[in-house]
Amino acid sequence: MGSDDQNPFEGMPFFGDMLRMLGNQGPVQWDGARQLAMSIATGGESEPNIDPLERIRFEQLSRVADLQVAAATGLSTSTTGRSVTVTPLLRSQWVMSTLEVYKPLVDAMAQALRSPTEGTGTDITADPIGADPTEAWFSQMMGLLSPMLLGMTAGSLVGHLSTRSFGSFDLPVPRPPSDDVAVLPANIEPFGSDWSMDGDDLRLWVCLHQITNHAVLGVPHVGQTLNRLLLDYAGAFESDPDALGSRFADLGVEPGSDPMAQFQELLSDPDVVLGAVRSDRQRDIQPLLQTLVAAVGGYVDHIMDSVGTRLIGTYPQITEAMRRRRVEANASDRFVTRLLGLDLTQDHFDRGRAFVDGVVERSGTEGLERLWSAPEVLPTPNELVAPGLWLARIDL
Repeated sequence: MGSDDQNPFEGMPFFGDMLRMLGNQGPVQWDGARQLAMSIATGGESEPNIDPLERIRFEQLSRVADLQVAAATGLSTSTTGRSVTVTPLLRSQWVMSTLEVYKPLVDAMAQALRSPTEGTGTDITADPIGADPTEAWFSQMMGLLSPMLLGMTAGSLVGHLSTRSFGSFDLPVPRPPSDDVAVLPANIEPFGSDWSMDGDDLRLWVCLHQITNHAVLGVPHVGQTLNRLLLDYAGAFESDPDALGSRFADLGVEPGSDPMAQFQELLSDPDVVLGAVRSDRQRDIQPLLQTLVAAVGGYVDHIMDSVGTRLIGTYPQITEAMRRRRVEANASDRFVTRLLGLDLTQDHFDRGRAFVDGVVERSGTEGLERLWSAPEVLPTPNELVAPGLWLARIDL
């Protein structure tokens, strides 16, 4: 800027400290993200160890679920050649493993959001001719801060998700090849108590659901295709620091307003935190991403119904409670699905299930078994709403 009296952060060294930190670390501040996630997951308190009897229950029920899912899907439930193990984890353990899974996606977002001036030697204190100096300063500063804020946002989201998730695959994000499938007793048990459910029935339901997702996403071309679409979407955000600068420059304009309260409110807005707008590239990717996720979800629901109704006496009650839970997502769930390019509404789940039911009605389970047979067989957006078109194409 032209002079120090135009610096809107005069006397606020916090922002200068953050900018210096950006110069010393990578685009995403993962240490801070981990600390924040752990703090939210544990509430700042030590977690009690998992009851050994709980481990034994899940181990026994997972063997039953593994055999049933393999028989119903015809898919291998193993991605490494050994038997699937359902492992109860503490929330803190789940946080650490999940942050590693999300790290490539968040890094791709951060790279897309980095300021165009970063690394070019451009002086962010320069005062462009004809530009409002405060707005210009804000926009360039936010272009630098967005990746750091994204890391903290990722930590916050994963921390909150750890207080709700039942296992590895509540959200359809592929995980590295492993036959250790995680579950979270700290969340499963209270849910069962709230709905007066039989404990072992609920544990078996969770095992079936997690292992079925594990089996489908473990099909190499399915997991690879989904992972590629997620990475492509994450890397296609477009930074809009000018818009950010304009919004931040308006803080405190109205008489009697509290600038810091407005600052906090803006940071709670996903668009401000990300410093991004949806790009045309993302509009192209999202239908492909949504179609694959809907097909996976519809297939998992179909397998769950075919197996669960035979094994679990209270299956209808548990399934109804689970379906309500997943479409009544809280703010953290909605935010993270937005980051990933997903729209997990009831309509989304209905489309996936209608596609699977349409395939079974027309060609039986034999037709459904072909769904994951090859990359070129995966349904297109048009075929998802017209399963007859999908069957006609794969039969040609």
